[in-house]
Amino acid sequence: MLFNTATYGVFFLAVMALYWSLLARRRLQHVLLLVASYVFYGAWSVKYLGLLAFSTLLDFGVGLALARAQRPAARRALLGLSLVGNLGVLAVFKYYGFFAENLAALLAGLGVQGTLPVLEVVLPVGISFYTFQTLSYTIDVYRRVLAPARNLVEFALFVAFFPQLVAGPIVRAGQFLPQLQRAPVLSERDVSDGVLRIVTGLFKKIVIADYLGATVVDPVFAEPSAFGAGDALLAVYGYALQIYGDFSGYSDIAVGSAKLLGLTLPENFAAPYAATSV
Repeated sequence: MLFNTATYGVFFLAVMALYWSLLARRRLQHVLLLVASYVFYGAWSVKYLGLLAFSTLLDFGVGLALARAQRPAARRALLGLSLVGNLGVLAVFKYYGFFAENLAALLAGLGVQGTLPVLEVVLPVGISFYTFQTLSYTIDVYRRVLAPARNLVEFALFVAFFPQLVAGPIVRAGQFLPQLQRAPVLSERDVSDGVLRIVTGLFKKIVIADYLGATVVDPVFAEPSAFGAGDALLAVYGYALQIYGDFSGYSDIAVGSAKLLGLTLPENFAAPYAATSV
């Protein structure tokens, strides 16, 4: 369910209407947003909902266990469990094919016949974002800079909140979870700011990123020998703008969507190409 589609527009408006109709029942609002987030992610791939739930339950449980653990060795073991569990899953989906191919090439070079099983592994959408988001939570709890979440619905919503689930911005638990403890408020300023951010994001995505990709970047990258040096240079700079338009546009839509639900997401695209540090 892409942000720049009518499907997302209808989906978001329906969720928003139901959400604000439950204003007096905050817990039901959270349940609604959690269900909507899983529906949103399931629209990309139902079979990977289990991975999202696994990461959520793993770090929720580790956070509670860290609150009870006093011995440093036990706390380190719990942190290691989170790291291995989350990064292990990420590594399998992101690097298994690369590792299998290179291992086969290495063995062949040594005259050894052997390969790893061929798996049709497709990288789940958003796995990097929610993996590092849950890890940041566990690390904060481990360092005792954050109290562990004790409400599973709220923690699951922190992990799966649909506006920022597949493309960020990554939000820390200390920024998001306290917002769920307060009754949401939607002012006229919030509405205007939220709508403006969404429109701005759509402009960046459709008018800048998609247009540059279709007219400047893709033709040159597809057949570079058919173009001159000037076209190639233009395509390189066009690609930089295309990437910016894609990620900045999606981030704007995420921030604007959250704003219309009475929630605030962090800014993460402040002139990145002009930045002097990470």
